[in-house]
Amino acid sequence: MSITLSNLTKRYNNHLVVNNVSLDVTDGEFFVLLGSSGSGKTTVLKMIAGLTPLDEGRILLHGRDVTAVPVQQRQVGFVFQHYALFQHMTVAQNIEFGLRIRKVAAAQRRRRRDELLELVGLTGLGGRMPSQISGGQQQRVALARALAHQPEVLLLDEPLGALDAKIRLELRRTLRSIQRELGVTTILVTHDQEEAFELADRVGVMSFGRLLEVGPPQHLYSAPQTEFVATFLGTANLLVGQQTAEGVRIGQVDFSLAERPSSMNGNHRVQVLFRPEDVVLSARAEDLPYPSLGQGEVAETIFAGSFERLRLRLPPMPGVRPISPPVKYGGDAMMVEAMRSREQAAALPLQPGDRTWLGVRRVHPLDHPGLNFLLVSDGSPQADAAVKLGGQMARLAHARVTLLGYGQPQSGLDDYLRSAKKMMGNGLTGLETKAASGALLPAIAREINGQPYDLIVLGLDPNEHMDTVEQILQMGDHHLLLASRPSAAPARALICVADGEPAKEDVLFAGRLVRHVGAEATLLSVMKDGETEATQSQVDRFLAAGVRTLELLGVPARAAVRKGAVRETIANELISGNYDMLVMGAPLPQRDGKISLNGLISQILGIIHRPILIIRTEPGSALH
Repeated sequence: MSITLSNLTKRYNNHLVVNNVSLDVTDGEFFVLLGSSGSGKTTVLKMIAGLTPLDEGRILLHGRDVTAVPVQQRQVGFVFQHYALFQHMTVAQNIEFGLRIRKVAAAQRRRRRDELLELVGLTGLGGRMPSQISGGQQQRVALARALAHQPEVLLLDEPLGALDAKIRLELRRTLRSIQRELGVTTILVTHDQEEAFELADRVGVMSFGRLLEVGPPQHLYSAPQTEFVATFLGTANLLVGQQTAEGVRIGQVDFSLAERPSSMNGNHRVQVLFRPEDVVLSARAEDLPYPSLGQGEVAETIFAGSFERLRLRLPPMPGVRPISPPVKYGGDAMMVEAMRSREQAAALPLQPGDRTWLGVRRVHPLDHPGLNFLLVSDGSPQADAAVKLGGQMARLAHARVTLLGYGQPQSGLDDYLRSAKKMMGNGLTGLETKAASGALLPAIAREINGQPYDLIVLGLDPNEHMDTVEQILQMGDHHLLLASRPSAAPARALICVADGEPAKEDVLFAGRLVRHVGAEATLLSVMKDGETEATQSQVDRFLAAGVRTLELLGVPARAAVRKGAVRETIANELISGNYDMLVMGAPLPQRDGKISLNGLISQILGIIHRPILIIRTEPGSALH
């Protein structure tokens, strides 16, 4: 292998930026690391180059361990996004710079410089200064400079990101041509999917420091294994369906699979992917050559040059939950993305409001991962109550569970985790136990830095540990379920909301969790005495939209508006309605990132002795 990365790990201020990344890149391969900003891809590149030290792991280049080798001795060429040319040097001098510091003879430097100027299409421009050439030409100079000393490995850090679209397209072709001609092993990092598809022999997709999937771009696009990759690589229609003996079922529609993934067994729920180009439209159901999802209404058409994009609205399908396009708050329909050629559009012209039948040519199943729960326990009775409840809900939700023990000597923790695993019983999608040394907050911080969780379940009494609850909410994007007394999985949930954008996120996550455990929900909004009819009307509309959202997710729901003091009204509603779980949204983080529960939530937590789900929302989070 030309490049071997073994368990690369990097932390900044205890934050895990690169998380146990292993990868083999073959000799002469053009490999692309693709991911959004902050995914860790540039840090991986800098570790390979020697610009950033590793915390853990090894790097081998052509079989040589270079983990502790200085930058200058790694035989690596590096091209930065912003060129990093020496502005006081000519183009020729920039290209020769690496050869000069390696004390290569002048005649040999000139010969190599002229070869590279011709290779990158800059013959005759060697005497110009960087300020006298265009951005695209400067990037060509940066590439020539990186190749001048004939590196064994070429590393490219978003080299085309600062250029306009036309120049990017030209340079992509130039870059691929040069790489093929020289046969140099290359790793490029980018967030541009089109760039990755055009350049890569193989693509690796990164998210939150993890390398999720690796494969040829065509395979990752058509047959991804994870929800993130399915929705990150291009537009995706992603629904939760059911496995069958022959394939998968979406609602009442069966799809056979030419090849059944080995991970599919039994009769479980699965995520079903189909791309916009897999959607076939017809004026009549009987003319569809593929299984039909039904008749939909055109919501939007978009002219995209050689093809047309459409967004279509379908009525809800029993037993089907849409993931992508995501559920729109207040929506009462599923959305499907379609794409067709100009010839197809001409044969069946469609405008917003028109109705058409939808068939699906091909589907691809993914394992349905459910949610990811972190159950935290010190072995106390309160913690055991939370573990039992979390285990019940995880079983119903098909959630993966990590049980984290803390606060005891190692031998005691091992014994407790074994007994807790037995207490939780069988039927969980996945259960992993971990023992943590030290106190609660550092233990949780270390664990969530290693992997993201949807929900943390704790047996804390909020009256005694309000500061701890606030700090746990501040650690990440997870939500928090507090349950310090024995209770069964909820059958009736009271979701308290106030009209506004953050409350939409409360409804969406609560709906997802409540649906999994088979509970019904009430959306409650408390108005103060004397508020205007206009305010009342606005609240009614918001709640009605919330009920539609929950029903689209498969949750029986109703709305309730009460007037009076908020704290007492919520407490009375909770008791009189015999609800067994309360859902509230945490206040938005302050400018310093801190979350304060002082006020209504702290008052409610102090008098309610039922499980309480606190939903965390980031400012400006994308709500659909």
